Amino acid sequence: MSVEPQRRSQLVEATITEIGMTGSLNVTVGQIAKRAGVSAALAFHYFGDKDQLFLAAMRHILTIYGAEVRGALAAGASPRDRLNGLIRASFSPTNFRRDVIAAWLNFYVLARRADAAKRLLAIYHSRLQSNLVHDLRPLVGADAADIAQRIGGLIDGLYLRNAINPEVMTGKSAAAHVLAALEREIGECK
Repeated sequence: MSVEPQRRSQLVEATITEIGMTGSLNVTVGQIAKRAGVSAALAFHYFGDKDQLFLAAMRHILTIYGAEVRGALAAGASPRDRLNGLIRASFSPTNFRRDVIAAWLNFYVLARRADAAKRLLAIYHSRLQSNLVHDLRPLVGADAADIAQRIGGLIDGLYLRNAINPEVMTGKSAAAHVLAALEREIGECK
């Protein structure tokens, strides 16, 4: 890896770590740069401002999440297997950890004021909805879109709840809650 991509990657990882430590976007580019071992000037040169740096961090988080979801979907032999895999990937140790959860919470806040964050969040919601509907449709027919909305909302809600009370649940227990809700939803449609 050449120097620029390596430095960008260090800054992205440092952003996730700093937000995870503070629980908010109330960190400076200087703090992030120091953690990454680079100058604040270099961080501004690569990303322009803190919002762009944070958006790069969220793109990184979403890239990892997307890869895990695609792997889980590819491994599933049936629609139900794929749904289970998607839910478990959503709460994997890579995705459901303190710093990433703090980044998600702040991503929602940023999306209220920044169009680029709002667009990126809309893409995430659209992909989650599409993946859920695709595998729910063979199981529940016309109810797939509504059930997907509820399951997607539950996934997001458990992230938000965990941001406030991280000791309450693990990724495994969060996935179990969503899987139980999915079972009830599917059972009610049969």
